[in-house]
Amino acid sequence: MLHGAEAAQGKYAQMLFNELFEDYSNALRPVEDTDMVLNVTLQITLSQIKDMDERNQILTAYLWIRQTWYDAYLKWNKDEYDGLDSIRIPSNLVWRPDIVLYNKADDDFSEPVNTNIVLRYDGKITWDSPAITKSSCVVDVSYFPFDNQQCNLTFGSWTYNGNQVDIFNSLDSGDLSDFVEDVEWELHGMPAVKNVITYGCCSEPYPDVTFTLILKRKSSFYIFNLLLPCLLISFLAPLGFYLPADSGEKVSLGVTVLLALTVFQLMVAESMPPSENVPLIGKYYIATMTMITASTALTIIIMNIHYCGSGAKPVPQWARVVILDYMSKIFFVYDVGESCTSSQRVKEQHPKLKQIDKCPKEQGKSEGARRPLVKMRSNDSDLQKKMQGDMSDGYGDQCENARGASSCSCYRILIKNIEYIAGCVRHQRANHAKGVEWKKVAKVMDRFFMWIFFIMVFFMSISIIGKAL
Repeated sequence: MLHGAEAAQGKYAQMLFNELFEDYSNALRPVEDTDMVLNVTLQITLSQIKDMDERNQILTAYLWIRQTWYDAYLKWNKDEYDGLDSIRIPSNLVWRPDIVLYNKADDDFSEPVNTNIVLRYDGKITWDSPAITKSSCVVDVSYFPFDNQQCNLTFGSWTYNGNQVDIFNSLDSGDLSDFVEDVEWELHGMPAVKNVITYGCCSEPYPDVTFTLILKRKSSFYIFNLLLPCLLISFLAPLGFYLPADSGEKVSLGVTVLLALTVFQLMVAESMPPSENVPLIGKYYIATMTMITASTALTIIIMNIHYCGSGAKPVPQWARVVILDYMSKIFFVYDVGESCTSSQRVKEQHPKLKQIDKCPKEQGKSEGARRPLVKMRSNDSDLQKKMQGDMSDGYGDQCENARGASSCSCYRILIKNIEYIAGCVRHQRANHAKGVEWKKVAKVMDRFFMWIFFIMVFFMSISIIGKAL
């Protein structure tokens, strides 16, 4: 019985189809009066965002487009056709509005998909067709990778003006019930707005419906692959100041960090459109690279100070006061080869060093040299006896034969030689102390710039995170 009903309905559908399209033409607007406006209702369902090409500024989306209008020549009385209220026929058999995507960015201007339409007895036609659209989208990458984008999809009739075909949006926004979540973008809405525009070429109004996709980028991928490595690398740059100057790796570390950031900068530049708006992460890279370049230059200057050596001028008085006295205490910098726990022990283990510092100058006799001379003069006979017992060489015989004043000249020569040796030692110690002071100045400057650059990296990181929030 059910099979018979379907066969009867199919017979009436065939009869209806033959009668409706016997004298029908799909070339003209289906209105009874040419002055009447044909209203078309448009509904867009966003199924998926397939791609967002920031460099070429093209949005590729998968849409379901529903268009609804009334055809004045495709009506029938359903009671005359066994209650048949709707039929499905190919869309190319009926008149279709030439609604296109205005901001289309695809070079393929093919015909719409020839899907079936649903024709009701009152002349209402519903046409559902899928479409993969490529639309132009102005991409602002100023806050990449924490950016928000707004891409428009503008639909309107290509040839009919508002007095012939008027477009309405069935909903206040696009339908997102069947939207497939994208891995890179979050969709925060798709509001729809109707616009009526009068172009310069024509006096008639041209209506269109604009759907705006409000997108927010998911930044987790870029944080872990671009931002976090840059942050960690940038914290390595101040540590170059902490490396000992004798290691020979201070400049190499700065150059290596600079090359690593250059690679990341090239990766960001390849994906961004060539525009005047520099991305936020690009600004961070440039600022970090500038900081590392400055740190490398300062490292070279400090290494020159470290290797000044004994041939350099003495440390200026202002540097002694500011750097060696105050800044060294602030940054806990001690003498080279000295720590906060071993400083006092070294001085206790070498008490004789203080006595050496009391040696006389090279050109004058010190008090310590005059006293042995007087003592030797008063005990001349005892010294002669001692020398007679200890010295068996020619100098001893000469001193034994030469009595009185001639014997004292031997001691004067000996004392003068000792004073000369002591002067050389003092001169060498003074030159060594001069080099040690310059090394300490370089070490204090290393610590100072290390903390300065650490603070700069910290505030730069806080600023970029603050702009992201």
